[in-house]
Amino acid sequence: MAVLSFQLGRVVITPNALDQLTPADIQRGLQRHQAGDWGELDEHDRQENDTALRTGSRLLSAYRAASGVIFWIISEADRNSTLLMPDDY
Repeated sequence: MAVLSFQLGRVVITPNALDQLTPADIQRGLQRHQAGDWGELDEHDRQENDTALRTGSRLLSAYRAASGVIFWIISEADRNSTLLMPDDY
């Protein structure tokens, strides 16, 4: 299935994520998320995101920073997004 991109709304980054991620990690993650590249998700979560693109529901992506840490990007239905570390959730 072809992946549809979407427009990001306001992006918020938690202080913990700012401390652990480089600007390049953040930019690369946001670009991948917006393009529908969900990163390190299992097949079930990938399918949930593909459905959410069509229905306007919440999206979740998981990426690995250059340092090796995992971070998440969550876009709510209004497409405002939060970039956070899993332990921030």
